[in-house]
Amino acid sequence: MTEKMKLHLVPELDPAFEPVSLVLRAARTCAKSGRCLHFALERAADSVTSFHLPLPDEGNAAYRLAERTLKTLLWCHGARRVFLAGDTPIATRLASSYAPGADRAFDADMMRKIYEDFAILPCRESDLPPPAESARRLGGHTDGARVGFDLGGSNRKCAAVLDGKVVHSESVKWNPYFERDAQYHKKEILDSIRRAAAHLPRLDAVGGSSAGVFVDNQVRVSSLFRGIAEQDFAATAGKLFLEIAAELNVPFAVLNDGEVAALAGKMSEHCEGGVLGLSLGTSLAGGYVRPDGTLTDHLDELAFVPLDLGKEARADEWSGDFGCAVQYLSQQAVACLAQRAGFSFASDTPAGEVTWEVRDAMERDDPRAKKIYRTLGVYLGHAAAYDANFYDYKTLLLMGGVAAGKGAETMLATGSEVLAAEFPELAIDLRQPGEAFSKLGQSVVAASLPQR
Repeated sequence: MTEKMKLHLVPELDPAFEPVSLVLRAARTCAKSGRCLHFALERAADSVTSFHLPLPDEGNAAYRLAERTLKTLLWCHGARRVFLAGDTPIATRLASSYAPGADRAFDADMMRKIYEDFAILPCRESDLPPPAESARRLGGHTDGARVGFDLGGSNRKCAAVLDGKVVHSESVKWNPYFERDAQYHKKEILDSIRRAAAHLPRLDAVGGSSAGVFVDNQVRVSSLFRGIAEQDFAATAGKLFLEIAAELNVPFAVLNDGEVAALAGKMSEHCEGGVLGLSLGTSLAGGYVRPDGTLTDHLDELAFVPLDLGKEARADEWSGDFGCAVQYLSQQAVACLAQRAGFSFASDTPAGEVTWEVRDAMERDDPRAKKIYRTLGVYLGHAAAYDANFYDYKTLLLMGGVAAGKGAETMLATGSEVLAAEFPELAIDLRQPGEAFSKLGQSVVAASLPQR
């Protein structure tokens, strides 16, 4: 890191941390040549996100920043086609890096799985498609007789809501992960919906929340269906919610649980401006609600968004990439930092168990645990600042098992100190959801998704 980019707060357990937030800001403020790379990410003909990146003068630094920015845009916003203009050599090199077998083949394959097509197209600036942001008017609908469900890995929750009042809710244990037949999932989900609907005078709409990526109620990626063979996925699990909607014959919507959590925060916390939700658990989940309370059709899968550009950036075992946010804001991050802080665990101890022990140590004011959470707080502050380049938001809601108790308090205080010192112009409010959020519940918010 250069002299100009010294951190105000150096993470105690990761002194080599080099946040991409500062690298991008330096490029924007110090670029002298006027070089700029223009991005247009097309999800559909009426859904295009534009982004403009000033490039530093030095060639390798310019490509590295362009490559990290493209990866960020893909996982924040998603694309079936990416148009690149303004710097032909860099655009051509980026297209090559996303070819089969190349460095970013994982990201390209995931985009192809989600959007059923993917290509990077260098072009002239005049050929860039214009921005066309499509907002979904989902959420906040409390009229009528509604059912909402929330699907987890060990429990599925369901609520019956009549004109905004919860009249029934229940949680049922299930084990969906390794079931090979999607009809099992369909049968169990329909069972919960119908049990809840029995407490209503009629059924007007159904909404759902689940981990995964959903496009127009179609499942593109979801850990809940990991037992289903890949060659059968699109025809079975992929169409499961379309089949359920057709069988119920009412307005229906299912969204990623991160989106629903962010919407719950917007509804319960009465936040000014846009809301970005981050849930720190086994992975890193994200969700975004616009300032006007609408949701977008963007991807918002923030686990793979770059955070660290340092030479010692940690590797992600799934994508094979380095410096991705999931390795810095999740149970995996706690497990890594626990070793550096002096905790002793067997090498095969699950990250979740390490996290719970570190949380307990934090409640006892263990100085080792404090170092871990202060380090996580530095990561959080820089992640919040970097994400602000791609989302219009003023409130970040911190959720998940990693963010609990005294640990969360330390993370929020440290992250806020980073923002105040390094990015005072952003005025981002880092906070945890309050009691109203907990009372609201994911399944109740999910019930409000479809418009009658």
